[in-house]
Amino acid sequence: MSSIEKAIIVGLVNQKQDSLQTQEFLDELAFLALTSGAKVLNRFTQRLNQPLPNTFIGKGKLGEIKDFVKEHHIDLVIFDDDLTATQLRNIERILSCKILDRSNLILDIFASRARTAHAKTQVELAQYQYLLPRLTRMWTHLERQKGGIGMRGPGETQIETDRRIINKKIGQLKLKLDKIDKQKFIQRKNRGNTIRVALVGYTNVGKSTIMNLLSKSDVFAENKLFATLDTTVRKVVINQVPFLLSDTVGFIRKLPHQLVESFKSTLDEVREADVLIHVVDASHPSYQDQVDSVNETLNELLDQPKPILMCFNKTDNINREALQAIMNENIKSEHDFVFISAIKKLQIDQFKLKLFQIVEKLHFTRFPFNTTVIN
Repeated sequence: MSSIEKAIIVGLVNQKQDSLQTQEFLDELAFLALTSGAKVLNRFTQRLNQPLPNTFIGKGKLGEIKDFVKEHHIDLVIFDDDLTATQLRNIERILSCKILDRSNLILDIFASRARTAHAKTQVELAQYQYLLPRLTRMWTHLERQKGGIGMRGPGETQIETDRRIINKKIGQLKLKLDKIDKQKFIQRKNRGNTIRVALVGYTNVGKSTIMNLLSKSDVFAENKLFATLDTTVRKVVINQVPFLLSDTVGFIRKLPHQLVESFKSTLDEVREADVLIHVVDASHPSYQDQVDSVNETLNELLDQPKPILMCFNKTDNINREALQAIMNENIKSEHDFVFISAIKKLQIDQFKLKLFQIVEKLHFTRFPFNTTVIN
């Protein structure tokens, strides 16, 4: 979005998520909105067992939102869950402003962040897959015509025509992605037997900052969600042991299904890595939920366990008691862990040493006749 738009966000409290969880999701949604260029002026929640089929939320709450939209000249209303074509059309008609759901907002951010042909193709595919079941929303202008013979037919015919065009486009994009994936597979194969390390973690935990720190490169890093879409690979040497380090797209809760499917190829770096550095924002109040979300995705991606170094970042933003509590929670962890601040460069030597020990062990297994010199 080119200019700052005034927005409000809307979420539900139900059996799947209590009031506290809903507020956490809305905090994340507000950050997504900020990343996209919108300023959130207010948030609305309603307790419902399940969304209403026609308007998602109740008429009373919708009336309350309508009054706020009118009074404060709101440009945009963002819902924390996916909306159907019917819900989108009905809500737009009542509120008379632009309506987005979480998936649409994330797709908008991804579209603005995509730089390479690979990322742009993935985002375009996800956008068409998102649009396909919502095509009827594009034809609300037909409802403004008076009833009459033939009114419905042409509209349905046009929608079917558009559906065929979009399905054809989706097929073309999938073929294009397959071709790019084969090229990337060959690139990865050409790297030989060099040890591969992949940075993984929730979005905005500091992976790109750590990438820059270890590789002395200039990977784009920003305090916004999804600053990195394209996988970046750099050669790193610690104590004369070389390895390849890759920075991958961040994970997020409620990630749109279309994006999960489209970006599976991007996560091939994770699948084929020898070591994973799971970066965690130690200062985030729901850091454990973020860790669980990443682990859940990793379990789906990986056929077998890999060595993982848990890297708790942003320790400069928490007090000693909170830090000690996280240490106590992870003391029995099966994974090695380290606490750092990439921005303030705290405990970086300890981090490098832990990483070196893991990589060196794999290096000697793969190259038993090589020797290293420890500085």
